[in-house]
Amino acid sequence: MTADNAPRMDNAANPDWWRGAVIYQIYPRSFQDSNGDGIGDLLGIVNRIPYIASLGVDAIWISPFFTSPMKDFGYDVSDYCDVDPMFGSIADFDAVVETAHRFGIRVMIDLVLSHTSDQHPWFKQSASDRSNEKSDWYVWSDPKPDGTAPNNWLSIFGGSAWQWSSRREQYYLHNFLTSQPDLNFHNPDVQTALLDVAQFWLHRGVDGFRLDTINFYTHDAELRDNPPLPKEKRNATIAPAVNPYNHQEHLYDKNRPENLDFLRKLRAVMQPFGAAAVGEVGDAQRGLEIMGEYTRGDDLMQMCYAFEFLAADQPTAQRVVEVMKQVDKVASDGWACWAFSNHDVVRHATRWNLSPAAQRMFVTMIMCLRGSVCIYQGEELGLPEADVAYEELQDPYGIEFWPEFKGRDGCRTPMVWDDAEHNAGFSSKPVTWLPVASEHRNLAVAGQERDPGAILHHYRRAISFRHHNRALRVGTHDGLKSSGNVVYFTRTDGDQTIFCVFNISDQQSVFDMPKGDWRTIGSELGSANVSDDGKLHLGPWQVCMALDKSGR
Repeated sequence: MTADNAPRMDNAANPDWWRGAVIYQIYPRSFQDSNGDGIGDLLGIVNRIPYIASLGVDAIWISPFFTSPMKDFGYDVSDYCDVDPMFGSIADFDAVVETAHRFGIRVMIDLVLSHTSDQHPWFKQSASDRSNEKSDWYVWSDPKPDGTAPNNWLSIFGGSAWQWSSRREQYYLHNFLTSQPDLNFHNPDVQTALLDVAQFWLHRGVDGFRLDTINFYTHDAELRDNPPLPKEKRNATIAPAVNPYNHQEHLYDKNRPENLDFLRKLRAVMQPFGAAAVGEVGDAQRGLEIMGEYTRGDDLMQMCYAFEFLAADQPTAQRVVEVMKQVDKVASDGWACWAFSNHDVVRHATRWNLSPAAQRMFVTMIMCLRGSVCIYQGEELGLPEADVAYEELQDPYGIEFWPEFKGRDGCRTPMVWDDAEHNAGFSSKPVTWLPVASEHRNLAVAGQERDPGAILHHYRRAISFRHHNRALRVGTHDGLKSSGNVVYFTRTDGDQTIFCVFNISDQQSVFDMPKGDWRTIGSELGSANVSDDGKLHLGPWQVCMALDKSGR
């Protein structure tokens, strides 16, 4: 089936389909291998779409599958408009779109626009000399008189963000690996070329984009030094604590106001297709503020991916309230997309040392928060972080900072489908690109399908509960509050009001419900009953969702 006649979702009739949506992130290398080479691929995704549909999610987000030398596993693109043979072909991608749409699932793809691979033809031409037509498609600068880099900007992957090119006798900017040169968004031809990339995939039927490092697109044209960041303001949300990247306030290498002009152009390209985007805001100090800037109004991005709940420390009741109050302050007109895990951080079951009961509470809570939700493949199985030996590491980030930071391979190991099969059903090849984690096998999908008490079913129930209660998907909230270890808030849309209470602790809690004649809902999620005296007795990690019987 060609892209022109592929089945499409009617996004124009439902332009707000993204608001309150649940998005399932697929890391294609590790999802399902269909051809026995030890690496997941697009046809593997096709084969597993019935399972994805069984979760009840609204959309899938597929991490990069474009042609790439794979120095950063697809986040270094050498051809934006083709599929890397490792993952299949354009026809295979069309099959993903066709099958997903047939099951009522929208398809979002991961666009990496801030940088390319150094193997991209654009960069090869740009690097050849200073006078070719693409000479300023990347960020080039002369050295300082002493030959050193133009300024103090640092790479997230360690060291200077500048790499010397002997052919041009200039430095080029790379916010990530030296093999990932940054595009020059001050050049209008670059912007036009990237908008054409978006058009290409929209015409193939995609419903939206996850925009990698959305706040890195534009740099300061004057190349001013970043100021130092006081030690008390440093955190390791974006880069590991051992990385000197955390020592700077990133005023000039990213977060530039000129970025908004490009985002408006991108939104205009997406608009006729009813497509939506979620931008990844990588900033440890101003992330929520930037989220508000990038999603405000109807001419920028629909959603931004917030990092606050991807942090190392388990969120307390007070922290959840603090984050959501900050959102109300700096992004009240915007829209967040929340996640606890993704392909870049330690899985939250391990990161926060969660019991199964705590995992259930957190997924119920995220499904009740204002915003959209991303869940990462395997999260619904309660997978812990895999232990990958140094000699088996693939991630350059982990190899660079080992052993203080072990990189991202532990959250990227293959999905486990059936513990009775070779490689847990991921691949027939004896050795896979990353090893199947032995500690994951007893959590495989097949075994959990047979167990009515498995966390997989709780995820399905929590997603279904969100979908069946419009106030949770799109409603307002009255401002989150905490009492001890308990978070509580009200979600309202039209005549539906839901009062939500969450005990974020392993201790018993007693909570005084506000006045009203309350009816508990969500019993399938373990929702507690309100006693006749208005007291709510919450067990460890227990929740309560309630409606006023008067209809309020």
